[in-house]
Amino acid sequence: SFPIVSSCVLARGVQRTAARQVHHKHGPDFHDKYGNLILLGGALFCVSIWSYVVTQTGIEWNLSPVGRITPKEWREE
Repeated sequence: SFPIVSSCVLARGVQRTAARQVHHKHGPDFHDKYGNLILLGGALFCVSIWSYVVTQTGIEWNLSPVGRITPKEWREE
């Protein structure tokens, strides 16, 4: 029965070591350091590009014809 007891003790030690390694954080990783900065930079880039596209490229967006189209007179035949 001695090998069984020693293997149980060994398994306990391995489990304890694994649990210690899982809970131990080595410090802030890349996302902790730069995640919000990259997110804000991407949002600023997106807003600036769309602002340029909307205001400077002269694209006709055709959003609403209200006020730009005058109805023609009805002609009866």
